[in-house]
Amino acid sequence: MTDTQSAEDSAPLTYDVVVLGAGPVGENVADRTRAAGLSTAVVENELVGGECSYWACMPSKALLRPVIARADARRVPGLRHLVQGPLDAAEVLAHRDYETSHWKDDGQVRWLESIGADLQRGHGRLDGPRRVVVDGPDGTRQVLTARHAVAVCTGSRALLPGLPGLDRVRPWTSREATSAQAVPGRLVVIGGGVVAVEMATAWQALGSRVIVLVRGKGLLPRMEPFAGELVAEALTEAGVEVRTGTSVESVTREDGTVVVSTDAGDRFEADEILFATGRAPRTDDIGLDTVGMEPGSWLTVDDSLRVTGSEWLYAVGDVNHRALLTHQGKYQARIAGAAIAARAAGVPLLETDPWGAHAATADHAAVPQVVFTDPEAAAVGLSLAEAEQAGHRVRAVDVDIASAAGAGLYADGYRGRARMVVDLDEDILRGVTFVGPGVGELIHSASIAVAGRVPVSRLWHAVPSYPTISEVWLRLLEAFQDS
Repeated sequence: MTDTQSAEDSAPLTYDVVVLGAGPVGENVADRTRAAGLSTAVVENELVGGECSYWACMPSKALLRPVIARADARRVPGLRHLVQGPLDAAEVLAHRDYETSHWKDDGQVRWLESIGADLQRGHGRLDGPRRVVVDGPDGTRQVLTARHAVAVCTGSRALLPGLPGLDRVRPWTSREATSAQAVPGRLVVIGGGVVAVEMATAWQALGSRVIVLVRGKGLLPRMEPFAGELVAEALTEAGVEVRTGTSVESVTREDGTVVVSTDAGDRFEADEILFATGRAPRTDDIGLDTVGMEPGSWLTVDDSLRVTGSEWLYAVGDVNHRALLTHQGKYQARIAGAAIAARAAGVPLLETDPWGAHAATADHAAVPQVVFTDPEAAAVGLSLAEAEQAGHRVRAVDVDIASAAGAGLYADGYRGRARMVVDLDEDILRGVTFVGPGVGELIHSASIAVAGRVPVSRLWHAVPSYPTISEVWLRLLEAFQDS
């Protein structure tokens, strides 16, 4: 039987919208298009819920939460002596398994059904304009056509370096690091970004001897420099060895032991090695060539998330390389779903001006992120360097978060730092960064200030409750006034 014949195994199905990928991004696109009354099919070849639910956000934070809670408790008088022992690794891993639903997607499937979206299990590929072919796990083939839009929400995968023989080493990527069923005695982490520092934090606290090898000058290079410095200092104090300016030249596995050699001539041995060295789009085998695009490429989109040069193809989430974060992908999905629905309804003019209903403006100006290390690092908007490179006339204002009374109550010997980047011409904040225990819960206030373009003069009227860590906002404003 030819491919053409096999494509007729099931009668073609027509929907208003076809979504490739059932992770959080694809789910949110489907939610918005279904809410608008558009029939929607979602295609998924792994687990409904995607990377975030099973191999990223949920399992990693389940591993990290006990680590952070113990660290916080050790800073509270009257409590610290009760939490000096090791974590119960077996219990932590069991809770991680619970948070991932033991890698079963029944609940997520029921949610898709509840909104009226149809799930197509299998590998979906574009087959020309508005046409998707799904190869099912049972060998059948289903053709789907879309009246209005196809949304590519296939996400990204870990990018491994081109080291000879790396496949024989069986390295960890973020997936293995968040789903491992045992604590390795020794772990080498390659990379200095979010995955690297979070997994170093988690596995060190669970009992691993961890070494972090960073090719660059420091950790968390996309944040303000002090964020990486404070996180590196804390990791070192916890027992993690952090080496910067170090490149890996070879990796082998000898009798089960991983052997790492560096450009400096150092040799490290470990039970496992984690490469946290970037991401690549999952677009290499989704039929991009059938619509005149390059397989394996990032997809360029406008602010309504429609692919450049197309009237019907959307790329939402990691695949467009705008902001590789789950919450930002879900934000894009809400924008894309609204845009698809508006165009399907024949709305002549979409609201695509900055901050409009059909424009993902926050991708450029107000992307928030929290790094769940100890201390936490949280930022939104532009760093000082990014703001200056963008041509804004700005001033950075830094304060010690311990200057807020609530910080001292939160933790004995609280250590942290806050920065706001002020646009001197427009009297607004271009960016805010917090580093310190508990700051992840502060960042949304900063996101509102940045996305809302709240004038600095108005922020004086947003009175922080006393005594909370949020009083750091007052300290920042005072420092700006005095500078």
